[in-house]
Amino acid sequence: MVAEQVKNLSGEIFERVVAFRREMHQNPELSFEEFETQKRIRKFLLDIGITDVKDCANTGLIALIKGKNPDKKTIGLRADIDALPIKEENQCEYKSSNEGVMHACGHDVHTSSMLGTAYILNKLRDQFEGTVKVVFQPGEERLPGGASIMIKEGVLQNPTVETMTGQHVMPLIDAGKVGFRKGLYMASADEIYITIHGKGGHGAHPHMNVDPIAISAQVITALQQVVSRQAKPAMPTVVSIGKIVGLGSTNIIPDKVEMEGTLRTFNEEWRMEAHKRIIQVATSVTEALGGQCEIEVRKGYPFLNNHEETTEQARQAAVEYLGEENVEDLDIWPAGEDFAYFSQEVDSCFYRLGIRNEEKGITSMLHTPTFDIDESALEVGAGLMAFIALKQLNA
Repeated sequence: MVAEQVKNLSGEIFERVVAFRREMHQNPELSFEEFETQKRIRKFLLDIGITDVKDCANTGLIALIKGKNPDKKTIGLRADIDALPIKEENQCEYKSSNEGVMHACGHDVHTSSMLGTAYILNKLRDQFEGTVKVVFQPGEERLPGGASIMIKEGVLQNPTVETMTGQHVMPLIDAGKVGFRKGLYMASADEIYITIHGKGGHGAHPHMNVDPIAISAQVITALQQVVSRQAKPAMPTVVSIGKIVGLGSTNIIPDKVEMEGTLRTFNEEWRMEAHKRIIQVATSVTEALGGQCEIEVRKGYPFLNNHEETTEQARQAAVEYLGEENVEDLDIWPAGEDFAYFSQEVDSCFYRLGIRNEEKGITSMLHTPTFDIDESALEVGAGLMAFIALKQLNA
């Protein structure tokens, strides 16, 4: 009965959710700059009758939906709202109008779906006891992460949140389906910054120079020893260098090379040890080849742990709402996500929303200039999150 009510309300708000998603996609804003996005979210909430809304973390929002006996229990639902510095290549009618900025990670989907969820829960507030704290979080894509800032500003207090639930689009899962994983799910995400100083000069006389290009190549290769020879098999680890800047030329060896990369792990003790080993490897290799190394490993988001009981409860709600055939079990995912900060504080569940449709050519991965979704996923996303919330409140 409740599932049918939720599905009916999700269908009822669907067109407005799609329209909001397209408007948000067309007007993306980078991390911690989401001022117009914040205004649009607040207006939508007020339009659907949710008036208990306040700012948090400058460009974020918190909305409260109170059911019967609102002090009995409070749960949190989170959506992130920022976009990425990517130039969109799609030619859809809602293509980004902000040159070089794009919702290529689906945060427009998370936000618009959550607005649909808020609509449903507000309509059904006489059918649950407790309070739903709906969190629209800025700055997921940039350190220190908006989640950490919102936590410092008290998002989990007044009233105290007992559980936090979030969803994220997944291009590898078909629209209409979702995925769950209990326990360790996503990796910690740290940033690596390396500058190799050498002695530049003519490319025809390398013996008279200290070549930071050649040294950098050796450093990159040596860093993989941290993964293949120093990490225990039970500790999945990724070290990737994604940016190299050495401003020489065909016949010019530069004075320095700058590199940037990432470290991903699933164990806090090993994470700190890996920081030390990365610094040691890069420094020793550089010095052995006659150069000097400046290196910083900047601590980013922690690993994301899905609480066993909370996640199992959410998974069972998804089975009831969508059918067993539409609920998948997930492997660990070495990407980072600042929802992990919530998972370190309260019992949390972070699951995946399928958005893929091969027949429509919707197959692009996250963080690519052709990323898009099958918009039928918005109806699933809004309804399922609401149904999970109702199950948590009425447990």
